[in-house]
Amino acid sequence: MRDHIRKHKDVTDDKSIFSDRERTNILRKGEQWLILFLLKRVPRWATPNIMTGIGLLGSSIVFSAFILAHFYSRNYLLIGIPGLFTNWLGDSLDGRLAYYRKIARKWYGFALDIVMDWLSIILIGFGYYFYASGTTQVFAFLFVVLYGWSMIISQLRYKITGFYQIDSGHLGPTELRVIISIILITETFIIGSITYFAIATILLLLIINSIDTLKLLKAGDAKDREEKE
Repeated sequence: MRDHIRKHKDVTDDKSIFSDRERTNILRKGEQWLILFLLKRVPRWATPNIMTGIGLLGSSIVFSAFILAHFYSRNYLLIGIPGLFTNWLGDSLDGRLAYYRKIARKWYGFALDIVMDWLSIILIGFGYYFYASGTTQVFAFLFVVLYGWSMIISQLRYKITGFYQIDSGHLGPTELRVIISIILITETFIIGSITYFAIATILLLLIINSIDTLKLLKAGDAKDREEKE
């Protein structure tokens, strides 16, 4: 009986680690299981701030992969894959680690997370800008702009509804990392394919952002009517 109570308590604690945000992405179940698995094995010296730094390091590795591919060989693009994993590791564990250790600073963590995410996207987009050539460099700019748009939507949604959600339907940051990894692998074997993937990704982000913006405006209108009553 005591073991059952302890087990139930552990499950409750595990759920509370993710209670500050609503996830709807396709990979959320497997991702949350992996995060919980890793949290129990993070060494004590690894603080949430260190994990944030590891996430930014991962983005720097992706940036370096693009630079090396531009100047030497496109095979260096494959370095971006462990870079994306490193980015996921730091970005996913920093805030969760704080909640797991019960040392969370909600607003500090929220602000730091947003700034680091923005810097990470800039690094990745900037790296692609150097790798691309001619007019295709504009796709790097559009990627950063559209991802920034999605970040703004998530902040406004939080302000209006009180719910913090980083996913757009079934697509979240983790799925985007998987997509970028596939793009890097494909470009390594089929040169020039990254341009077509970039166009498809940009169109996908544009469609998702447009839909989410309309939903956001409806939520804002509903909030206005609610406050007038």
